[in-house]
Amino acid sequence: MFLRSAFPMFAVSLLLSATQATADPAMECNTNGGSQVDIRRCLGEVENNVDLALEIALEFAMDAAKELDNVTGRAVAVPSLQAGQAAWSDYRDKHCEYVGATFGGGSGTGIAIRSCRIELGRVRTDMLMRYTVELTT
Repeated sequence: MFLRSAFPMFAVSLLLSATQATADPAMECNTNGGSQVDIRRCLGEVENNVDLALEIALEFAMDAAKELDNVTGRAVAVPSLQAGQAAWSDYRDKHCEYVGATFGGGSGTGIAIRSCRIELGRVRTDMLMRYTVELTT
């Protein structure tokens, strides 16, 4: 059981460790003073990695929720996780649209939206993994 619960944390931490150097994804992608095109490309790569880590974390959380529902004989954890994920996804999209809107349509709008999605995705991944470990230990 330990190996099963330790591997998910290790796998997701590997995916995120290279991109969590600072709190601001746009700053992470601009360490060499690149252009906005370079920053957008970098943010696209980082966002893809975060999305992948989030998918993996969600799979592990879903497995843990199923196991919990089986052990308790109640169908509560899985539907709650599904509803929570749907609500979180909608929140992320709407909130990051708002963040982009604060740039007034300027050239940094896309960068701000992607940075927002990365930041929120990292937090969500971390939260899912915390509950995965709690549910499986």
